[in-house]
Amino acid sequence: MTDRISPREFLAADGVEGWRVLWGGGYACTHFRTGSFEVGVALVAAIGKLAEAAGHHPDVDLRPEGVTVRLSTGHPWGLSDRDLELARRISAAAGELDVPADPSAVQHVQVAIDALVTPKVRPFWRAVLGYTEVGEEDLVDPHRRGPSFWFQPMDAPRPQRNRIHIDLYLPHDQVQARIEAALAAGGHVVSDEHAPKWWTLADAEGNEVDLAIWMEP
Repeated sequence: MTDRISPREFLAADGVEGWRVLWGGGYACTHFRTGSFEVGVALVAAIGKLAEAAGHHPDVDLRPEGVTVRLSTGHPWGLSDRDLELARRISAAAGELDVPADPSAVQHVQVAIDALVTPKVRPFWRAVLGYTEVGEEDLVDPHRRGPSFWFQPMDAPRPQRNRIHIDLYLPHDQVQARIEAALAAGGHVVSDEHAPKWWTLADAEGNEVDLAIWMEP
């Protein structure tokens, strides 16, 4: 029996201190800094054995410098006790290999498109990207590699403003540092009225990005 758990319950549990919840609380993710491809392969092999034993399989991204792991249950995504238990076991396996977790390295990127009539716009993007529809407003990569696309319903056109912006989902304890870095790099805050759920920033020419964290309803 799989029991759903809230993102807050996941983050409060023991043994998953190196994990973070992203994209509206849809999945748990962390990055292990292996320092070498060989150690990364060993960690992936350990994760594979744990996943097979649990009958629950994460997304694993192996790179020369580290391994990123993402856990979720169901589609659209959510968290369950199976994710929590497997995250604990993966963290323990990484500890045995002396591999530290670095949650500051995880994020989720989403492209947001303003649409007056979403049903007229979304089919084009679904076809051209080869993506899958989720709900009434989202498209996701079926291979879980590319950014998600969200179609923001508009009541009227927005003249003199960009119609596409980036949504950047960050761990709750990393967003302030990213905001400060963006401001130091020449950006500015457009709006913080929705903080701490999200902040709208822009570059020197007004191109916008929303920096968002998960907040439990």
